[in-house]
Amino acid sequence: MKNKILFFLLLTVGFFQAKLVLAVCPVCTVAVAGGLGVSRWLGVDDFISAIWIGGLCFSMTVWSWNYLKKKKKLNLVTGFFALFLVYFSVIFPLQKLNFLGLPFNTLWGFDKIILGLILGTIIFWLGVFFNTFLKKKNEGRVYFPFQKVVMPCVFLLLASLIYYVYCKCVLN
Repeated sequence: MKNKILFFLLLTVGFFQAKLVLAVCPVCTVAVAGGLGVSRWLGVDDFISAIWIGGLCFSMTVWSWNYLKKKKKLNLVTGFFALFLVYFSVIFPLQKLNFLGLPFNTLWGFDKIILGLILGTIIFWLGVFFNTFLKKKNEGRVYFPFQKVVMPCVFLLLASLIYYVYCKCVLN
């Protein structure tokens, strides 16, 4: 347990040492990946892990879109291809390793990983949207440092906590 606490503290300290933050940037992607890694390491339910996977996939997709936009190569075809490539690179290995389609790994009749992936994508997008809303409300400025990173991650964390409470209260 001490190792897990130490790991989490080091991850947190490293997270706040970041110098450069771009819109849905590598720092955000690392934060989501860190959340996923920690949740799997702690033995968290597949649905919660998949919520973080969905957030990571969406973050990587937007990161790819920003790169393509910077290179003036973003259009409907390249944007869709980037989205497909990111999600395929996650779903295909999970399918090949038989993590998907397990009969007792379902929630509301859906595979927990696929459902979590979809909801995590939507939830992360809502976090990005909320950050944009807050910035517009504050004349284009953030309210606090690393707001671009914190907002999507807070949304994913809230979704994870809601599901955890749901499991403890409703499913037990």
